[in-house]
Amino acid sequence: MTSVDAEPTVRVLIVDDHPLFRSGLRAALDSSDDIRVVAEADTAAEVPDAVELHRPDVVLMDIMLPGASGIEATRTLAERAPGVPVLILTMCDDDSLLHALRAGARGFLLKGAGRDTVLHAVRTVATGGAAFGPHIAERIGALLSGLGPAGAPQVLPMLTAREREVLDLVARGHNNHRIARELVVAEKTVRNHIGHIFDKLQVDCRAQAVARARDAGLGTD
Repeated sequence: MTSVDAEPTVRVLIVDDHPLFRSGLRAALDSSDDIRVVAEADTAAEVPDAVELHRPDVVLMDIMLPGASGIEATRTLAERAPGVPVLILTMCDDDSLLHALRAGARGFLLKGAGRDTVLHAVRTVATGGAAFGPHIAERIGALLSGLGPAGAPQVLPMLTAREREVLDLVARGHNNHRIARELVVAEKTVRNHIGHIFDKLQVDCRAQAVARARDAGLGTD
């Protein structure tokens, strides 16, 4: 964890496990007169102590972190430090949005958002508002109502189409090797999908995921 001594108007903690991305994001934030990065963390486990020590006004949180996910860290902060808003900044697509909101996030941006978009979102969240990137706000209503983009009811709407496909095969009893072969992808890709599925469904093991899948009608002929 790296600390930066500063006394900004809006104090920001960056949580991301990619040093180069953190460096670029810090430079973009610090280029503004009213925002300063006061600390960085690269794991979810560091977040509670960093928040207690540096008292940020906003936590900029990635989802995919070593160990516990950024969504788990967001949920923990919502319980322990509800006055510190979390702004999600991630490569994950907006199918993670509903899960992040349920965890207590106050905003959601995709990495690649422009500097002005990020700065505006930080200021908005810091002053009690909610901030969502382009093309994400228009999906909120559909996600919360459990509808897909075309308005049709969708099974487990927090999952992407590919994640639902993987979960269906898991529920059919297929192992990772067979799933990779059927989908023509690498086993590592399957493992990554399953990790995302576990996080979004808030389950800890394959058996729990299978139970959720079958409750939703997946894994049956």
